[in-house]
Amino acid sequence: MEVCGTHTMTLHRFGLKPVLQGAGVQMISGPGCPVCITPDYYHEAIINLITSEKNILVCTFGDMTRVPTPKGSLQTVVPKEGSKIKIVYSPEEALELARKDAGRQVIFFGAGFETTIPGIAYTVKRAYELGLANYSLLSALWLIPPAIEVIINSEEVAIDGFIYPGHVSTIIGEKAYRFVVEKYRMPGAIAGFEPADILLGILSVVRQIRKSSPEVANEYRRAVRPEGNPRALSLMEKMLEKFDADWRGLGIIRESGLKLKRVYSDFDAVRRFNLKLLPQRIRKSGCRCGDVLKGLIKPNQCPLFGRVCHPENPKGPCMVSYEGACLIEYKYSSGAKA
Repeated sequence: MEVCGTHTMTLHRFGLKPVLQGAGVQMISGPGCPVCITPDYYHEAIINLITSEKNILVCTFGDMTRVPTPKGSLQTVVPKEGSKIKIVYSPEEALELARKDAGRQVIFFGAGFETTIPGIAYTVKRAYELGLANYSLLSALWLIPPAIEVIINSEEVAIDGFIYPGHVSTIIGEKAYRFVVEKYRMPGAIAGFEPADILLGILSVVRQIRKSSPEVANEYRRAVRPEGNPRALSLMEKMLEKFDADWRGLGIIRESGLKLKRVYSDFDAVRRFNLKLLPQRIRKSGCRCGDVLKGLIKPNQCPLFGRVCHPENPKGPCMVSYEGACLIEYKYSSGAKA
């Protein structure tokens, strides 16, 4: 299983999946897309706010605006008078907008794994230091290692090894995956994003299997240190605390999410605007994005794939995000069904 949407993209873009399958290696896409695993009710909470309250600016990444929910998407809803939705390319852009316009409440709706979490946390640190009372964060921040353990324990998918995400690993290092070896005796390798990087990672996992000698191999040493990024980890530890988070398809995973610590709670959008993040009954739309994220099915095994669900009419986030397995499959492989 590759636990990274960018790895999935490379595997498809360069035609590696059929080549590997011909060699006896089947790659399974995992929950490597933070946009995809964020539950609908996070989107619905911010939609409820911006359509009912004036003078609010919601900033988020582009993919987050297109996720379909029963209430529509951030791209399609009509904000209340004076409120607005803006696509930004970094959380610091949202912070700067709050600094320049003290009369408007600015919310950064941030979804991310360990790769982007330190940058998001940094904006709250700066807002705290600058005394910006008009900046807040709706955090959809998720941790990869707990999700890996849930997938292993589910025993729903026969996995022989993991290709660990390169970007995430630059932050958390090698040690974060040691439990996979020590507790489950499963091989794995950290890999970069060029075709050769991924093939080196796969070769390492295959050799570990043949030798019955599992380890956390680092095939991305030019970017990943064993200890990760101490400064980024220290910032996360200072600003954030773990909680039992809800993942699309995987359910509640113990200590898999991060939220602001109490000292920074004034910058928590949930607290400031009394947002209701309440899990809802799963709607029967036919979309099987959750099963794709768990690795139970391939994207083209969803009955909606390529028929009614496609990039211009996504029925779930897996067809929205550039790291989503369904969008990648549609773009580089089979496309629309006959």
